Amino acid sequence: MASGIFNSTYYGKDYRAGAALLRARRPYLVKNAITGLCLVGFTIGVYAYTIRAVGQDEFSDVKVPETPAAKPQQKQ
Repeated sequence: MASGIFNSTYYGKDYRAGAALLRARRPYLVKNAITGLCLVGFTIGVYAYTIRAVGQDEFSDVKVPETPAAKPQQKQ
């Protein structure tokens, strides 16, 4: 096997993408970019919805004790 990490015709000796690899990826570039943008948009939408939904919660029905409960005294 040749020296280096792997022997591929798609990468040059400096491990950069060669012309053949760029040509092979070109048909998928736009579709992959659109898919990535959709995933990022969906993630941001879910995050924003969650923050808005939780921010509207009112905890008026939760009773908060005035003082902490006293610990029971141990018998000696």
